[in-house]
Amino acid sequence: MTILRQIVSFFLRLNEFVGQLLAGLNLVLVLLICGDVALRYAFNATTVAIIELEWHLFALIFLLGMGYAYRHDRHVRVDVFYCQFSPRVRAWVNLLGGLLFLTPFCLVAIYTAYRFAAYSFLFREGSPNPGGLPARYLIKSAITIGFALLFWQNLLVMARALTIIRGKQEAIFENDSPSHQT
Repeated sequence: MTILRQIVSFFLRLNEFVGQLLAGLNLVLVLLICGDVALRYAFNATTVAIIELEWHLFALIFLLGMGYAYRHDRHVRVDVFYCQFSPRVRAWVNLLGGLLFLTPFCLVAIYTAYRFAAYSFLFREGSPNPGGLPARYLIKSAITIGFALLFWQNLLVMARALTIIRGKQEAIFENDSPSHQT
């Protein structure tokens, strides 16, 4: 049980750490966009690299933030029905939804994105635009990493749901976020 507790704790802390980093990256993105807009309107100047950096940062925030959003129950769901359910029914929804939908989707996305990024690494793909950013393979790797973080968080959510269904509140989830309790 100690190893399981350490694994759960590691992935909870990992998603929390990534989420905190992305919060700072949001600020960087806002400042970059404001600077780009100011340069564009004040001096009629911008560069392809700045525009590409904007969408690279947005992609990182979105892709790497999926697991964090799921951890804190900030993902898309039809809460009109879900919030009316008892904790046990919500646990069933989380377990079955994760098992039947999210797990297969994450596995297909990880497999496909890994091949996509590996091909890009192999050719050291960069921007096709003159003056664009090099190393496009790094941003393509974020797809695999983001879905891996979401996959691991999904396993934790399903395990937690299983403990609720079994009528137990396992101690291994004691560090779980209070906003994520069903």
